[in-house]
Amino acid sequence: MAVTRADEVDRADLTTPHQDLHSEEGALRGEHPGRSRNPVIKVADLAWLEFEKSDLDRAEVFARDFGFAIAARTEGALWLRGTFAGSPCMVIRKGRTSRFIGPAYRAGERADLDRLARVTGSSVREADAPGGGQAVDLLDPSGLPVRVVHCGEELPALPEQQPQLLNFGTEHRRVNETQRPPREPSRIQRLGHLVLETRVFRKALDWYLDTLGMIVSDFNFLDGQRDRGPAMAFIRCDRGSEPADHHTLAIHLGPANGYVHSAYQVTDLDAIAAGGEYLAERGYRRSWGIGRHILGSQLFDYWRDPDRFMLEHFADGDLFSCDVAPGWSPMSASGLAQWGPPVTRDFLGTNPSPAKLREVMRALRGDNELDPARLLGLMKAINS
Repeated sequence: MAVTRADEVDRADLTTPHQDLHSEEGALRGEHPGRSRNPVIKVADLAWLEFEKSDLDRAEVFARDFGFAIAARTEGALWLRGTFAGSPCMVIRKGRTSRFIGPAYRAGERADLDRLARVTGSSVREADAPGGGQAVDLLDPSGLPVRVVHCGEELPALPEQQPQLLNFGTEHRRVNETQRPPREPSRIQRLGHLVLETRVFRKALDWYLDTLGMIVSDFNFLDGQRDRGPAMAFIRCDRGSEPADHHTLAIHLGPANGYVHSAYQVTDLDAIAAGGEYLAERGYRRSWGIGRHILGSQLFDYWRDPDRFMLEHFADGDLFSCDVAPGWSPMSASGLAQWGPPVTRDFLGTNPSPAKLREVMRALRGDNELDPARLLGLMKAINS
């Protein structure tokens, strides 16, 4: 059964407070509405991400240094969690190589799995996770495995890393006390979002909206190519009037299919900065940060793990309810941050290499949405 996205969604009930909020303007007539009229289900959040790595001991050392707690460890899998009650953040399975397997999204209700399985021709199976549960396994248009889960028993909350008590102007909340944030790992609270690259951006975008009921917070278009539609989307979960993260998933057009980075919420700026010092002292490499994003507004700090996967510490992100319509803005490297150091080539993924060149050439020859004009537009955005 095919589920199609309506070309237009009634915008009468959508607000467009884009000025000084999250982008400079809304959609033009006839542009992508950023949501499906009749999605199969509406996922509530990301549950966890799945990776495969050859050395679980090394993975556990980095995980603890980055601020994860260990939910479970077996001979073949390492389950990581944050301090918030709920599901784990990540599972790392032992394998021959290091690779990203795919995301698991949390269904709002158990009945959603039955509906999803019926509509997609899949089946409901037992979920291999601490606390148990059920899952439906799918493939997105990029070929990425996507799992939708309904968890059984939730993990209990863990002790929090307390925020620093700050003085503001004449508001003095800290008197006769010093400020000494401990040099320790930035204690992860929860999984925030995932960023993916895809050669079939429009197909992938519509699949996540139609199948999982997600909605777009912001679109980016390439300079001079707005008439060809967006090239990046920041997508949130539709929880109705309950606010959700500005983006739980971000996808952008590019020469590869797969993982770009994932982001994990911590307490505050001091936790980000002190945790970053802790990581640097142990020889890990910062990719980009510290700064504050424009779209989503998060305070950010990006790091590479020993297998070169990029992970982000973030705090203080935007929250939108379902009645905020998508914003539209041009894609540019300078549009990534309000303040902070210049964006790095490592973060942008533009470090030159023979493998990168082969990747681009394969993409241009393949049956996908990346053509020479789109590639030039992406290069211009990266260098803008």
